[in-house]
Amino acid sequence: MCAFDQNGFAVLPSVFEPEEIASLIEAISRIGADQAVRSRGGVHAIRNLLEVSPAVRELADSPKVRAIVEGHLAKAAFPVRGTLFDKIAGANWLVPWHQDLTICVTSRIDVPGYAPWTRKAGVCHVQPPVPVLEAMLSLRIHLDDCTESNGALRVLAGTHRNGKFGPARIAEEQRVRASVACVARAGDVLLMRPLLLHASSASSQVAHRRVIHIDYASSRLDGGLRWLTHAN
Repeated sequence: MCAFDQNGFAVLPSVFEPEEIASLIEAISRIGADQAVRSRGGVHAIRNLLEVSPAVRELADSPKVRAIVEGHLAKAAFPVRGTLFDKIAGANWLVPWHQDLTICVTSRIDVPGYAPWTRKAGVCHVQPPVPVLEAMLSLRIHLDDCTESNGALRVLAGTHRNGKFGPARIAEEQRVRASVACVARAGDVLLMRPLLLHASSASSQVAHRRVIHIDYASSRLDGGLRWLTHAN
């Protein structure tokens, strides 16, 4: 078993050159305010990033990114969701320990094993069965340096291999495992499994901490459900 499969995460250094990062930042800046989640006048998150940013959609399917993703998924992978996260003054939040359990789909169809349902930014979200989540990979592209002082992601290695956790199990994993800070430089990429327990602290800095988060899948959904971004 390789380190990534065992731990559920890996930081890949210097995947993107400074010029590529600058181009992505410029592309993100062109996204309209009506397409972003805002806090106190400053954009701190953009949902449906693959739909609203042609540059990010092109990036998600680029040979460089696909080579990374397909090296860790058993089947041909496809992007299914993109989000921009930023921690800035006035939009600086603490994220408690959790797993990423929901996916985006085109419409609600009540299928056994898919629940509960929510709706965010006009899009249907649902928790799928564990095998669907196990066949996914998250790729986080750092547009800025990410340190422990500005809210770097913290993970509990190996927790992606035991399905979904309830609150009591999350608390127990926090007690018995040491957390790891995923410190990264601009241009680095963090790979992680959605079921990996992760959290982040609020930033003690006023500078940006921008991350493009892209989820990939490698399996179809059941009962006529369709990924929002992938026509299957």
